Amino acid sequence: MYKYLEQINSPNDLKKLKGYEVKLLAEEIRSFLIDSVAKTGGHLASNLGVVELTLALHTVFDTLQDKIIWDVGHQSYIHKILTDRRKQFHTLRQYKGISGFPKRYESPHDHFDTGHSSTSISAALGMACARDLNHEKHAVVALIGDGALTGGLAFEALNHAGQSKKNMLVILNDNEMSISENVGGLSNYLNKIRTNSVYSKVKGDMESLISYIPGIGKTVVKTAEKAKDCIKYFFVPGILFEELGFKYIGPIDGHNYNELCKVLNSCKNLKGPVLLHVMTKKGKGYPFAEKYPDKFHGVSPFTIDSGKPLSSSRGISYSEVAGNTLVECAETDDRIVAITAAMPAGTGLTKFAHRFPKRFFDVGIAEQHAITFAAGMAAEGYKPCFAVYSTFLQRGYDQIIHDVCLQNLPVTFLIDRAGLVGNDGETHHGAFDISFLLPIPNLTIMAPKDGVELRKMIQYAMKTKGPIAIRYPRGTAVTINESSNNDIVTGKGEIIYEKGNDALIVAVGHMNPLAMAISEKLFKEKKIKTTVMNPRFIKPIDEDLLIKYAQKHKRVYVMEDNAKIGGFGLYIQGLLNNYKIFKEVNIIGLPDEFVEHGDVDTLYNLYGLGLNEIYNRICDDFQEKSFQNILITR
Repeated sequence: MYKYLEQINSPNDLKKLKGYEVKLLAEEIRSFLIDSVAKTGGHLASNLGVVELTLALHTVFDTLQDKIIWDVGHQSYIHKILTDRRKQFHTLRQYKGISGFPKRYESPHDHFDTGHSSTSISAALGMACARDLNHEKHAVVALIGDGALTGGLAFEALNHAGQSKKNMLVILNDNEMSISENVGGLSNYLNKIRTNSVYSKVKGDMESLISYIPGIGKTVVKTAEKAKDCIKYFFVPGILFEELGFKYIGPIDGHNYNELCKVLNSCKNLKGPVLLHVMTKKGKGYPFAEKYPDKFHGVSPFTIDSGKPLSSSRGISYSEVAGNTLVECAETDDRIVAITAAMPAGTGLTKFAHRFPKRFFDVGIAEQHAITFAAGMAAEGYKPCFAVYSTFLQRGYDQIIHDVCLQNLPVTFLIDRAGLVGNDGETHHGAFDISFLLPIPNLTIMAPKDGVELRKMIQYAMKTKGPIAIRYPRGTAVTINESSNNDIVTGKGEIIYEKGNDALIVAVGHMNPLAMAISEKLFKEKKIKTTVMNPRFIKPIDEDLLIKYAQKHKRVYVMEDNAKIGGFGLYIQGLLNNYKIFKEVNIIGLPDEFVEHGDVDTLYNLYGLGLNEIYNRICDDFQEKSFQNILITR
């Protein structure tokens, strides 16, 4: 089916092809990508945009020796195909299959694990310094998108790299988009470079032009630097990179394989840090992805002919509930503002952005800035809501503590994708937010059991002083039939299921429906009578309710979709000990390891958080106790 692609099992096979054959190979790779991702899901648009660029990189560099760091890494599919993983592509992002991101354990061609943005230049500079200390000669390349370049870490690395004068190449893959449309001064700045056709010629001719000034000759070159700089400033915004210490080259066509190879070979021989500006089209080769690159950034399995997902949505998502509720609240309170770090659609804020454009702020991929920016608005009387994925909130930890909570400012963190998120794997699971938020003074932490409660919690947050974090999972917002109509009261939980005093199950957020299902199964099949407590507030917890029920139940279980170390279960164990209630708290949570990729149900079952796994654990506990009682009576 694929004449050229099936011949490629290593980058050395690519280097045997002629130029016109590589062009045909690029077409086959795009076809293969579309066909594969349509079945498995994954990051499509970003990979379609870097086919020729990846082919050129593997033609010019030796990726067993030379280090290529893929920023974020979601655009590394072609790299994986060329490095002997094509035959495994049907397992992409599936449990025990290949990852959707670079992984050092997967291949010697993968030199650094990535998954979050803006890290590549820092890692590449570290590798360049290590190379020089080891007296080695290999090349180091960082490939970063224009969206990821908005991250503060990228600028810190650019500043250091320019000052260090190390030999390294930064490739700016400019497709004018990250996940959503790029925003901010840097985006406008790069747009000026893209549209400036004068600079490339002026830059190349300037030194020779000055050297031939009649009567002055070549000696004027050194003394004319200031004049030359003035001309550069006049003609090119790209001087920013040169002022940072980089040799700037570009922009060039990122879909012209021959030109890319020529320029990359030239860059390879230049001394010091070099920035190559490459223009690509996100989604190239698949009309739906070209037209809707944001929708085809990360996709579930879809029909190729229509571009539509194979499975339709089963209802409104938690993200949509959050976004819709913010709009409702903002209708009556003009102090409410919404903030995103380049994820308006993913966090459900698109509707808010359209309804209140002046009160919506997309700060780019800059979570640290987003949090302190929110703190600044809160200090001036506004009620900022920062909607962010749990895994990305980690990047702004110091700002949460120092800029928000220390000053007790009314910033609301809408923590989306809490818990396991599935196929993106280790870098994207929201497995640590309870652990890293619990110790922070002044911070109220909440978790809704369903969509109805999420709406009430956001309404509560908009009327409450002080910082609040509300964590909720990815996916469809369930509605529990027994969903309480009670308003949210600070620090008050609720009992949502009560059969008897065998076991108290304290369930965090969306673990409550599962706890109820397990309780029904325990009662029906084993006559084990349980009570399910929905704490609503992780902090401050309803101590009165917890103590009351912990005292009269034989066993206590805590179900949380967070790491057990430093999590809610250990917090509850400490509280019970403080009240001299010395009962073992059986914590059902995530282990002390990074959870791999795979579909969510598979992962929850694998790590003991599925219905049958928890049911069997509780049954075993009670059987063990019964057996011990028999021994005692004998």
